[in-house]
Amino acid sequence: MEQEIAFHWQERRLGRTLLRTYRDTVDLRDVFPNERQPRMGPKEDPELQRQIEANEGIFEPLLLEPHPDNRNKFRIIDGDRRWTNSKILVEVQKKDQYRQLPAEITDRTLTDEERFRVWIYIHRQRREWDTKEKEMVAYSLVNMVGRASAANILGLTVRELDKLVEIYDLSEKLTNLAEPGASITWAREIKNLNRKLLTPSTLDAIIRKINEQEITNSKELRKLRQVLKDPVAKDAFLSSGGTIETALKTLSPAPSKRAQGLVGDIDQLSESLQRYPWTTLAAMKGDQQVLRKLEETEKLIKELKKTLSR
Repeated sequence: MEQEIAFHWQERRLGRTLLRTYRDTVDLRDVFPNERQPRMGPKEDPELQRQIEANEGIFEPLLLEPHPDNRNKFRIIDGDRRWTNSKILVEVQKKDQYRQLPAEITDRTLTDEERFRVWIYIHRQRREWDTKEKEMVAYSLVNMVGRASAANILGLTVRELDKLVEIYDLSEKLTNLAEPGASITWAREIKNLNRKLLTPSTLDAIIRKINEQEITNSKELRKLRQVLKDPVAKDAFLSSGGTIETALKTLSPAPSKRAQGLVGDIDQLSESLQRYPWTTLAAMKGDQQVLRKLEETEKLIKELKKTLSR
């Protein structure tokens, strides 16, 4: 009852979860991070530290809950990065003025599912949810609570969840991009390719070519839809030193653009010969059967040219 009198309680709805909270200021040393936090990776951010200093403190209050094991202490529901970087300013840079943090505190400790739902609802309202956040959270939740519960919390089908997890897992394999933060964009482009065309060996080759910077623009990956459908173009791309552009050159033009009759047949023969990758031609070097066929074809072409020149 004492707390009822001391604080002004308010109701706050975050998605399907209704919280009862009050506003207060807390000492950052009384706050603890939540180890079952969906966001992974480092939380230290010099730019956020500069923003905290420019605003003379954090702008958005932390969302906290009573700590389940430590009386008069709190655990973070949302705001781990703000707390971490305020702590750096106080403990590392000795700027004690950032020790007191504005907070919104719940009247009870939430269940894991409530905490996940609240955190996800808040982050979906933010701009970063469309970058790598949703895939990262899906991957993290599957490891914490399993596929079925993770899908339920995110409001997705298990199939949709699996795709997000696959994209995140793939993005982690793209390790040598000019902008590491763009790895999720690259991974999404790859996963949009036809599954039947994206065999394990083909996927490994794409990852290797990206990491070796043989492919430097994620939009180029869309051209692989044409390349991987054509056996010759696919072989050209997968060969050592093969690129998307060299593979595209091996593709035959659309049949509607080809001339009819003898001219069209000659064009088709020329295009067919040009489509063979150099690695295949090198392997045929000295092949007597191939050489004999070439001589027969060369003789036929010379006779045809002689006849048409008269």
